[in-house]
Amino acid sequence: YGRGDPSIAARFNNGDYFKGINDLAERIAAAGVKRVKGDLVGDESYFNGAPLGSGWEWEDLTWEYGAQVSALTVNDNAIDLTVKPGGYGLAPVVITTGPPATFMTIANRANTSPPKSKSNLQIYRGLGANTLEISGSLPQGDNGWTGSVAIADPALAFVTMLRDSLTKRGVKIDGVTRSIDARSGKSFVSFSLPDAGPVLMELHGTPSGASLVEIANLQSPPFSLIASHTLKPSQNLYTEIILRTLGKLNSVGPSQTNEEAGLIVVRNFLRQAGANESDLALNDGSGLSRNDMITANATVQLLTFMSKHKYFAQFREALPIAGVDGTLRTRMRGTPAEGNLRAKTGSLSSVASLSGYVTTAAGEHLVFSMMLNNYPDAGALRRDSIDAIGILLASFSGKTQ
Repeated sequence: YGRGDPSIAARFNNGDYFKGINDLAERIAAAGVKRVKGDLVGDESYFNGAPLGSGWEWEDLTWEYGAQVSALTVNDNAIDLTVKPGGYGLAPVVITTGPPATFMTIANRANTSPPKSKSNLQIYRGLGANTLEISGSLPQGDNGWTGSVAIADPALAFVTMLRDSLTKRGVKIDGVTRSIDARSGKSFVSFSLPDAGPVLMELHGTPSGASLVEIANLQSPPFSLIASHTLKPSQNLYTEIILRTLGKLNSVGPSQTNEEAGLIVVRNFLRQAGANESDLALNDGSGLSRNDMITANATVQLLTFMSKHKYFAQFREALPIAGVDGTLRTRMRGTPAEGNLRAKTGSLSSVASLSGYVTTAAGEHLVFSMMLNNYPDAGALRRDSIDAIGILLASFSGKTQ
């Protein structure tokens, strides 16, 4: 039974896909579990509503940045995919995944084309489908393609990996591996549990929730660490999980989805920060929706408010640092902004933005927000305009007041 902990992921475990799952399996085995006489069920019903953010475009859903939301997540609800040409002409391409995709089907329909021919690789997963289709071709000698692809059933992936880990520890499971969500109305847990990570429950009798016993659990790391792993790499899934957690803890009733309730909490906070409601249009937690809009003025208002907040140090530490880490690790290197400017990027096709904090050469602390829209080459825009302004602010030796 998951409760929205995103940390069972390689990102939190030095690139190890299995550590979080293995830690939970160790706790289950240490609790004395030798055999599961029924099914192993991944219950992701802690969150209600749709598993996708409002306003998301279907073309985004194949990729890691459009991974569906689940209360029982594993490895960012995505697989890392590498496709390389085969060793000879017309041979099938070679596909590897991290972790091994035992919870989904990969249909390899791509082949190897002659050397120096044009690459024509196509990757597709239908909406809600658990089959990833690889088609087209890669030329012989090509370096191949590497990326991350969203999975269709995160809870099923979780318990599939958990089953493998339990089996290695001598735990026998008689039944099948499956998942359930709030939309099915079949959750085993009908009562509130303390906030924590995933747990294994033992079911006695009918699934009424009254006779469940918690056998093992895995606590999440501190939220400051989750915030850092959210903001530095610009991780969309985590923002959606955070939004739904806010909604879960502040819901007014079953007719309201966790996403809707979470957006109310966010709007109230922005109002407290002094942002004008006419400067905001919020649809999801990540900003992946094209319906999300916010002005640079409202963003500066929020950043100024946070600079005086009791958790400002944690907030500031979670932001990417120019030339050092996160989405700014390769930007503004060798300039006065390196190691100084801390800011959150925002990128969509034809959109580039950067908002955060910088200290000038005169020692003055500045808040800034730059947002540019409708440019065909956002990469050049970041390099030639946004970064140049960031460097200019860090180099400024005068006084703004």
